[in-house]
Amino acid sequence: MGKDNISAKLNRLKRIEGQVRGIAKMVEEDRYCIDILTQMQAVKSALSKVESQILKDHTAHCVGEAIASGNAADQKEKFNELVDLFEKMKR
Repeated sequence: MGKDNISAKLNRLKRIEGQVRGIAKMVEEDRYCIDILTQMQAVKSALSKVESQILKDHTAHCVGEAIASGNAADQKEKFNELVDLFEKMKR
């Protein structure tokens, strides 16, 4: 994973952090509920995009390396990690 890729994800997460602080301020100011909910949806969408990128990176690098290694135990471990993750996402 390149430094540019890490930097891009960190920048996105910092923007999300700022959005969340903005939502907290909106709640403190008793702003219109629909405006708050709209901002919350934007944060959830942004988090989902970062999550997808991290998952893509994991499959391309960690899982890809396990497959290329030919190590059956490592391959099974990476596969089980993904299954566990998808199970958690369904809840």
